[in-house]
Amino acid sequence: MNTSNISPSDAPSLLLVDDDETFCHVLSQALGKRGFEVTVANNVDEAVIVAEQNLPEFAVVDLNMPGPSGLVLVDRLKTLDAHTRIVVLTGYASVATAVEAIKLGATHYLSKPADADDVVEAFYKEEGDSNTPVTTKPMSINRVEWEHIQKVLVDCDGNISAAARQLNMHRRTLQRKLQKRPLKQ
Repeated sequence: MNTSNISPSDAPSLLLVDDDETFCHVLSQALGKRGFEVTVANNVDEAVIVAEQNLPEFAVVDLNMPGPSGLVLVDRLKTLDAHTRIVVLTGYASVATAVEAIKLGATHYLSKPADADDVVEAFYKEEGDSNTPVTTKPMSINRVEWEHIQKVLVDCDGNISAAARQLNMHRRTLQRKLQKRPLKQ
């Protein structure tokens, strides 16, 4: 969609939620240049307040933030307005969180780094791509561990203590593992 000729009053509203303020500033500027009226929030609680006051047509939601995860926000935004188009954008991508984000109503799920053009394209992507390459290379043991931790964490509704108990691991060890970015493969 070309939004460059839309007047500010007609610009679609977009809620950008990420705890990285510098990233928000840069992406907000880029999305504004693409015709969106951008509002920024830096955590889920702040984003819910903003969304309840002015329902966004579009949202970009980071997955991993202090406090509730972006999955909680995806669910809340869809409850407020089922038509909101949501892109989950994260540096902590996993199969488990991608599946949950889509089940909760996200339009698309992107791994960082992604630019404004990637985000805008994801908003309007209506169907899957059967030409997406399927890798024949198995995941590394570190990636398998990351995926398993993410699945258990989702099963425990994001409760780190409960997930640590299920994984038979100390809570602090799990927290350290979650702070590391996952390996690509």
